[in-house]
Amino acid sequence: MPRAKVQRKSTSIDMTAMCDVSFLLLTFFILTATARQPDPLKITIPSSTYKIPVPDVDIAKLSIGHGKVFYEVAGQDVKMATLDKMAAQYKLEFTPTERKRFGVIQSFGVPIQSLKQYINLPDEAAREKSGLATGIPADSTNNQLADWILNSRQAVAELHSEAMRISIRGDAEEEYPTVKKIVDILQKQKINKFSLITSAEGGAQ
Repeated sequence: MPRAKVQRKSTSIDMTAMCDVSFLLLTFFILTATARQPDPLKITIPSSTYKIPVPDVDIAKLSIGHGKVFYEVAGQDVKMATLDKMAAQYKLEFTPTERKRFGVIQSFGVPIQSLKQYINLPDEAAREKSGLATGIPADSTNNQLADWILNSRQAVAELHSEAMRISIRGDAEEEYPTVKKIVDILQKQKINKFSLITSAEGGAQ
């Protein structure tokens, strides 16, 4: 008796729903992602074989190079709260729009008196060409850097109930007195523990 043959049918899977979900997720990530702005201070950091990842919350980074000091603090809420404290201390006023624009600026190095003009420039390229980024003053008679660090530490403590960590990103060719001046500022605020940002030895920065 011949064996009955089962008719074979091609398998068909409707991928329309999967494609829709994929494109929705892709659109969401594109719209919510924040593009990393170029670093306005071009420095070459030293290499090291010791690797510890740098956290991305409750941390401030000091970039030192070419005799200038730039400052960056993580978190838009912390940045705007720090700006409010600096404005109150130096008797300046920033509009809500300027506060929001400052919240997305990463590293900056301008005197507080030029900060409003710096914030209102259209983009990072214009800020770099403006000539305003002369570094944050850190002299004994005009130590704005110490005020930025202190106010951002207070902002982190008030908003997140955490102690702010400090990282120093210094140029490999920077003169020792400039770095020592920054360390002295930290020690005056009883900050004796901070990290040094380096690149992987033998690898790219």
